[in-house]
Amino acid sequence: MIKKNYISRKAFTLVETLVAIALFILGITATSILFAKSWQSNAYSLEMGKTSFIVSRSVSNIVDYLRRVRQSDSGSFPIVSADKNDLVVFSDYNKDEITERIHIYLSNNKIFMGITAPASTLPHTYPSGDTQTVQIADHIVNTSSDSMFYYYNKSYPGDTAGNPVPVPADVSQIRLVKIFLRININPNRAPDNIQQESFVELRNLNDYDRIH
Repeated sequence: MIKKNYISRKAFTLVETLVAIALFILGITATSILFAKSWQSNAYSLEMGKTSFIVSRSVSNIVDYLRRVRQSDSGSFPIVSADKNDLVVFSDYNKDEITERIHIYLSNNKIFMGITAPASTLPHTYPSGDTQTVQIADHIVNTSSDSMFYYYNKSYPGDTAGNPVPVPADVSQIRLVKIFLRININPNRAPDNIQQESFVELRNLNDYDRIH
């Protein structure tokens, strides 16, 4: 009888041990999965923050270029064309006293800037098309109803009926530009899109108000 009781107690202890090991492995697995998901979420948030910062810096540069739009070196009006995701202006973007043609546009979730300097011959002329193109932002997820650019006339905000100006815009009406962007490095997962919005007054165009 003593021997049988000893064997019974030993077998029961082994079962307990196996159950404890199984629970321990289950706990480790669950903790690992939780840690991995938390790490992925934090990494995604950090990457979104980094991308948002880069886009914000790019928008600040665009605002600076637009704020300083001016008549071209050939005498053309400061704004060439203005559409919902495409804007062409003249501005001394690198402050070298030469007025470049700046083409800012959204294509395939990226923002590009085309830069064209005037010919050195007199009178100054500008080559057709963009002579240099650089990508300045990525991961832009504006929908078809979310324009990158909105344009406002000199009567804004009092004139709500005529603003934003219909696009393609009559460039002679534009005095204020809104830049609107939605940003997401992976639109198929949370968190929601980050939105950035900036208004810029085209300062030199006030001179045209006085002329007319």
